[in-house]
Amino acid sequence: MVERFLQLKRVCRRGWTRHPIPESDLESVADHSFTMALLAWLFCPPELDRLRVLEMALVHDLPEIITGDLTPSEVSDQREKNRLELLAIQELGGDLDRGACLQELVEEYQQQKTAESRWVKSLDKLEMALQSRVYEARHGCNLKEFRDSAEPHLEKIGLDWVNRERIDPA
Repeated sequence: MVERFLQLKRVCRRGWTRHPIPESDLESVADHSFTMALLAWLFCPPELDRLRVLEMALVHDLPEIITGDLTPSEVSDQREKNRLELLAIQELGGDLDRGACLQELVEEYQQQKTAESRWVKSLDKLEMALQSRVYEARHGCNLKEFRDSAEPHLEKIGLDWVNRERIDPA
């Protein structure tokens, strides 16, 4: 059962596929989730439950093993996407001792009612904005649309600097 989670390494972040980024360089959903967890560990404010934030960052996209990475342009109804993701996490969590915890974390992330879930959502946008800078530096394409869409989320948590700073593409 746990082997299914390894499939996340093979699910590409599809938003990047509309741009001239070689398939061999496309970020996987596992890459994205790991980077989010690292950002959570680095930047989590002391008033938030750091463990909760880390857990949510690690598992928020696990349903994409089944649903695939659906981009905003492919989703006409967020409630339907959430429903499909909950069915997927129930299937993935199945008989695992922590299956109910997986479902709870995904639901909390979807509902955006806790400070932790809103912080993780902002980290999701931060990771995307940072990755856009890396791809721009490596491949010479303009990915500002990704940073522009992230900026409102980043302003809320004081991380809007990502749209102004240059990063090392290595």
